[in-house]
Amino acid sequence: MTKMMNLSPETVSLLLLLALLSPTLLLCSGDSTTVEDESPPTVCIIGSGIGGSSVAHFLRNYSASTALSRSRILMFERHERVGGRMRTVTVSGDTFEAGGSILHPKNYHARDFVERFNLTVRSPTAVEECSAVGIWDGKRFVFKTFGSSIPFVDKIVSWLNDVYMFVRYGFSLLRMSNFIESRPVFDSVEGMLKWSGLYNLTKVTLQEKLSEAQLSPLLVNELVTVITRINYGQSVLISGLAGAVSLAGSGGGLWSVEGGNWQMAAKLINHSDVTLHLNEQIQSVSHLGDYYELKSAKGNSFKCDVTVVSTPLDEVDIQFSPAISIPKRELQHTHATFVRGLLNPEYFGMKLVSDVPALVGTLEDPLIPFSCISILRKYSATDMTYKMFTRQPASDSLLDELFSARTETVRIDWGAYPKYHAPEVFAPFILDDHHLYYVNAFENAASTMETSAVAGENMARLIVSRFRTKESSSSSPSSDTRSCSSGLHSDM
Repeated sequence: MTKMMNLSPETVSLLLLLALLSPTLLLCSGDSTTVEDESPPTVCIIGSGIGGSSVAHFLRNYSASTALSRSRILMFERHERVGGRMRTVTVSGDTFEAGGSILHPKNYHARDFVERFNLTVRSPTAVEECSAVGIWDGKRFVFKTFGSSIPFVDKIVSWLNDVYMFVRYGFSLLRMSNFIESRPVFDSVEGMLKWSGLYNLTKVTLQEKLSEAQLSPLLVNELVTVITRINYGQSVLISGLAGAVSLAGSGGGLWSVEGGNWQMAAKLINHSDVTLHLNEQIQSVSHLGDYYELKSAKGNSFKCDVTVVSTPLDEVDIQFSPAISIPKRELQHTHATFVRGLLNPEYFGMKLVSDVPALVGTLEDPLIPFSCISILRKYSATDMTYKMFTRQPASDSLLDELFSARTETVRIDWGAYPKYHAPEVFAPFILDDHHLYYVNAFENAASTMETSAVAGENMARLIVSRFRTKESSSSSPSSDTRSCSSGLHSDM
């Protein structure tokens, strides 16, 4: 609970072992030859977030002995910056994560990117380490922990909070921990989920799974609801797998990249020999026999042998010819509002702002106008920077109720992740019979930075395997899998 003030669902536990086995098998085929006398293929990637940048990175890593080893990679980003939903904002000269904010200690790919490119892991601030958490029901705090940022004292306070939570929630806390640890978070669509044994988690709600795990309704309605509202902006009626990811995100050891997580995407792009087109919104993708033609809003046209869509198709208007068919879904918008000023203690029925917990989580009630509020930086007792999540845009009138003073306000609207339902329906990775791919198909299972990176690697392997199959005249991309070993990343 002490780490719940990290306000984004960038968490995965024990994800990669299962996620990497299946695509590894696709790459173990024996003999393949590179056709040197043909012109190198062009791979076009729409979107420069962690998914698209990972596709470029792993294509370079895995395409040896195929025509793809000499490929041109073009990347198109409709905004003026790379990173997709990883973004920072500046409030009064200080930089804060505004999109994908935190990573789990077991995030294999993110850790590898940080080490590979000499990025720096950001240590939690004293405010982020503070253990003061309150659960607000719209009228009062139904639960509050103690808080301290004093060395050594904070460890005692943390222990007291554990005891306090146990008194309130009993053995259900232990059952929740077992629920998280016994269900590895898996990144994929239907086939991979069935193979891994996690498919059924997408067919029932988190509430149903926690009931099966014998968690008390009090724990689910309070603590678990606070976590899912923070991490996915939704209630415990989300699918069981997305819920397991969300609960994993409330654990300890969470981290981020100093200066902004978007740097991972930037480094992957810079080191993958990519031709980057910023402010280039792709409007149409047409398959014209042997190649794809991409046209942009600027009137530019690009010829591509492989096209990879690495942006949610739910909120971009790309016309496909021939038309593609994917399940309709809706994204959950999270409105992140950054305020430098001072919270109004009277709103919470208190006299002093110091009495308000550093993280205020909320119950599922349509009358509560925000999902959570947390302190990002404390400059003095009367001057702080806060981050607030809401499902609707935060109006000035609401902010004036919540804050007694505001010197700066920054608002960001994110189409952050799917609205999760059970049972979930998944889009395919391969959108046609040729080389049109969709990385974001996996998001209906779970949406995190790490799962996007794993999906990107899976996509790169799938593309390479299909090129190898074509070059070796095999009838099926998976025809060689039975003789393969799955040793990649065996050090996990």
